Amino acid sequence: MPQMRPLDPAFPIDRQIALDAGPVVLVNLFTLDAEDEQNFLKSWQDDAAFMKRQPGFISTQLHRAVGDNPTYLNYAVWESNAHFRAAFTHPEFRAKIADYPASAVASPHLFQKVAVPNICVA
Repeated sequence: MPQMRPLDPAFPIDRQIALDAGPVVLVNLFTLDAEDEQNFLKSWQDDAAFMKRQPGFISTQLHRAVGDNPTYLNYAVWESNAHFRAAFTHPEFRAKIADYPASAVASPHLFQKVAVPNICVA
């Protein structure tokens, strides 16, 4: 099971999912030991397949850091925080977390788009 290390210890994912917001983007940074990389990828793939079937899921993408150390960044887009909350707290998903290697450290955080004039839209 991965350890959870919040990006913002004052406002961890368990507090974030209680809010009403939408759409939201989950950003999750994973660190792990190199020998656990294949096990991590299998576990993440299983989780992603589960999430893809959930209401409100839009998309996901996994990125690997450049270099020798296996650091991964995943982001997933959801129609609303309520949809993400339902998937994240689903008993089937919670059971899948145990399949991650013990060296994995997950740092999930939810975000919303920000409008910046002449650059990006919200």
